[in-house]
Amino acid sequence: MINATPGDSSLARLTDLRTELTGKILIDVSNATRDADDGLPHDLCYPGSGLAEKLQAALPDTHVVKTLNTMLFMVMTAPETLATPPTVHVSGDDENAKKTVTGLLAVLGWQPAWVEDLGDISTARATEAMILVVPHILRRHGLKPFAVPLSR
Repeated sequence: MINATPGDSSLARLTDLRTELTGKILIDVSNATRDADDGLPHDLCYPGSGLAEKLQAALPDTHVVKTLNTMLFMVMTAPETLATPPTVHVSGDDENAKKTVTGLLAVLGWQPAWVEDLGDISTARATEAMILVVPHILRRHGLKPFAVPLSR
């Protein structure tokens, strides 16, 4: 199951589906933000925590995996279109769920070297905070495909 609902209402929406989500993998691609006057993200709804952590706490029998939330939507399924190899981050408490999600990412075109497993679900708060750079990029460059790469 994929959570692509508006991040500021995801927790309420998905908590109501607790029974249906039991034993399932929930891929969370949302970012819980408050918007500025121009409709772009301005602030985090859960500073000091994150949406993925809140979802995992509310849905303890669901395997929440955070990924694909540090790029524009068109890059999610076409990472090879960028000039610089992008990075997709993966966070979650269940190793098998993360392996399954990593396999799905490969089907979408994500090369193994582009996938960065950050660790448990608490690490998702860092990638969720990356959303705050997005409006500045969009205001300067428009709606052009981009992702936040990790260079080594």
